[in-house]
Amino acid sequence: MVWRRLTGRAEKGERMALTDETVRDALRTVRDPQLGRDLIALRMFDGAVINGDAVTLHLVLPMHGHPSLAELEDRVRPALERVGAAQVSVETRVDVPAWQGTGQQAAIGGVKNIIAVASNKGGVGKSTIATNLAVALAQSGAAVGLIDADATGPNLPTMFGLPNGYQMESERGLHPVSRYGVKVVSLGFMIPPGAPVVWRGPMIGSAVRQLLHDVEWGEIDYLLIDLPPGTSDASMSMAQEAPIAGAVVVSTPQQVALEDASKAVTMFEKLDVPVFGIVENMSYFITPDTGQRVEIFGHGGARDAADDLEIDFLGEVPLATEVRAGGDEGEPIVAFDAENPAAQAFASIAERVAVKVAASALLQAPIIPVL
Repeated sequence: MVWRRLTGRAEKGERMALTDETVRDALRTVRDPQLGRDLIALRMFDGAVINGDAVTLHLVLPMHGHPSLAELEDRVRPALERVGAAQVSVETRVDVPAWQGTGQQAAIGGVKNIIAVASNKGGVGKSTIATNLAVALAQSGAAVGLIDADATGPNLPTMFGLPNGYQMESERGLHPVSRYGVKVVSLGFMIPPGAPVVWRGPMIGSAVRQLLHDVEWGEIDYLLIDLPPGTSDASMSMAQEAPIAGAVVVSTPQQVALEDASKAVTMFEKLDVPVFGIVENMSYFITPDTGQRVEIFGHGGARDAADDLEIDFLGEVPLATEVRAGGDEGEPIVAFDAENPAAQAFASIAERVAVKVAASALLQAPIIPVL
């Protein structure tokens, strides 16, 4: 004999009795617009308060500033009404899931997800991208940290309006500094202005290890790492020392930059680091007098490269004097001019990265320990 669960259909004009199980079954038919899986599989159901035919649904969102929250709620309500709810209200809280990795690297206490920002070529605006992505994620409500892993050319102190070497005399040693909602750490905090750093590879790898594990980060949703250009010891040490949720590769439309971006993608694949996608920086320029769009370095090359490499294109950022000025003056454009097209591009890319992180953490295969 085969036992089947009765569906409990109500007679016409009669509502079904709502239970936690019927609510859970209804949510199995609702897919998150961004993540493409049902709310039970995504562990977003956080219980329901049922009072007769009225339901207050509690959802756990895997990212701050969910870009499709209204659409998600529009999907939830009819699903619950179909199982007998007459009144539906949705309450949400945010809990960013943590990337577990393969279990071979040591996790950083309090840090949920590590995101590498990289390029294989210098001068493509990688530090500018990392800075504004970090600030945009912080503005969404997330707890964000940022590491300047470029030991020989640290730029983040300038971009955050902090002087080089200002922690040299600190009794605490190297420690995070909060700027625009981001906890920033840079080796530049310990290096006098104008002093060159002449280090061999092992020293750079050791520095990256200390930045990851010897700094007190506290509770962090996203820790971004601004890597130096090239396939250097910093990138390899990073992949060996901590579980990296994914990498954002930065390029410009120029062919030579795209070739180097392809090398960066290949490097991360060899290091078993997922690649979230490519960002095209300096994609175009809008003339201030006429508003004409000028594609100084070409356009669309990064999107084509993403298609060829079968990875996602995360977005394009225009070449804007305001972005350059903000970097020089320590005022990231995302924090000071949210209506600027460049700031809006950064915010859009940050949303896509947050979705990528959530998808990776929630849909990752379970780790089976070796006994």
